[in-house]
Amino acid sequence: MRNIPVMTKNLLIINVLAFICMLALTTMGIDLNDIFGLHFFLAPDFQVYQLITYMFMHGGWMHLFFNMFALWMFGVVVENVWGPRKFLFYYISCGVGAGLFQELAQLVSFYMTVNGQDPTIGISELGAVATQLGAALNTWTTVGASGAVYAILLAFGMIFPEERIFIFPLPVPIKAKWFVVFYAGIEVFSLLGTANDNVAHLAHLGGMVFGFFMIRYWRNHPTQGYGRSQGAQFFDSLRNRWEQRSHRQTDTRGTEAPQDRQSDWDYNARKHAEQEEIDRILDKIRRSGYDSLTAEEKRRLFENSNRN
Repeated sequence: MRNIPVMTKNLLIINVLAFICMLALTTMGIDLNDIFGLHFFLAPDFQVYQLITYMFMHGGWMHLFFNMFALWMFGVVVENVWGPRKFLFYYISCGVGAGLFQELAQLVSFYMTVNGQDPTIGISELGAVATQLGAALNTWTTVGASGAVYAILLAFGMIFPEERIFIFPLPVPIKAKWFVVFYAGIEVFSLLGTANDNVAHLAHLGGMVFGFFMIRYWRNHPTQGYGRSQGAQFFDSLRNRWEQRSHRQTDTRGTEAPQDRQSDWDYNARKHAEQEEIDRILDKIRRSGYDSLTAEEKRRLFENSNRN
């Protein structure tokens, strides 16, 4: 937990605590998922704040685990690239966007159901029908961080499109951009081919759609948010931590006895050479992207980041 950036860490903690509170209060007859989950906007129990609170509620341990595992895996990298404020803004905004997509899906479903029973009922009359069916519509509740998490997955794929990662059950690594396409395809297939599985597939896709257009906007207006592309800011932070560590070590060793001066020179010369090598690798990333590195260069960068 010490190495997880602040917003990702706080989101993980809040989600876990919210789930524990939900379990504890259920024994007292209080259903937090019903209070803070996202209700259909024509239902009596709908509240605007639920567009935010629903993403901190979960339906079970497995639901919570997979969302938090994906948030940890990809959120750490994305937050290191963007910084905490932009990361949190993106996460919450895409979660709200996912909720709006889910509301639209429920509206279409409600209209088709009502119109199928009585074709004379139009859009303008749905409010009156919803009032009569309020108790049933209150059961249409959405919970979970999946929409926001899918947006984080998309962000990783757009920032590091050529980076190779493993996904189960494929035995070979694939590029991150195809990883995103793979999961988006699963959601589209599930949305079209699976009915009544209690999974908000359109909300997942909605989070990705909101994230896609947000990142495209930031790239077209770099002074308003997105900043430098391909994660250069993230790798610059590695360089800064390396330089700070080298300075601290040099200052500390400068206080040693005169007989150790020659070893100090050797040590500093070696550190200077290592620093030049890291600088060269980072410059290569800026020019040609991370995927252009050789296996040895990737190993050196990885070892350096672990030491820092």
